[in-house]
Amino acid sequence: MAANSNMNGTNPKITGLAVIGKNNNPLYIRNFTNQPSLKYHFLAHTSCDVLEEKGLLYIMEDLSVYGYMTNTRIKFVLMVTVADTAIKDQDIKGIFRKIHSAYVDLQLDPFWDPETSSMISNQNFIRQIDAIVMKSSFA
Repeated sequence: MAANSNMNGTNPKITGLAVIGKNNNPLYIRNFTNQPSLKYHFLAHTSCDVLEEKGLLYIMEDLSVYGYMTNTRIKFVLMVTVADTAIKDQDIKGIFRKIHSAYVDLQLDPFWDPETSSMISNQNFIRQIDAIVMKSSFA
């Protein structure tokens, strides 16, 4: 049902984002839709197996799954609706750069310790991610 609604000339939209730690532990998984979150947890975890390359990892059902790994082995997984508008690599790279920048800002926060925190709940990071998703445009 969702795939049909996106194939009518609409632009792709970010529907999910995951930040995966060095040991493939989830640090942040966010669903930007009203669909069940379990699907996004599944996509994030299955992406860990193929995330040695940056860019489009795979397409599953109505979602394109993109990945990016930092030099410190932190992984970002972006889920985007499949639509008939092509997504340029430079657009995805730009979004990943912004997400990476938000993560670097989080690392600089003296009150956040990645070793003791199981999931990211920092409100500044969440606001930055919300802004990135709201401003993202694949037109």
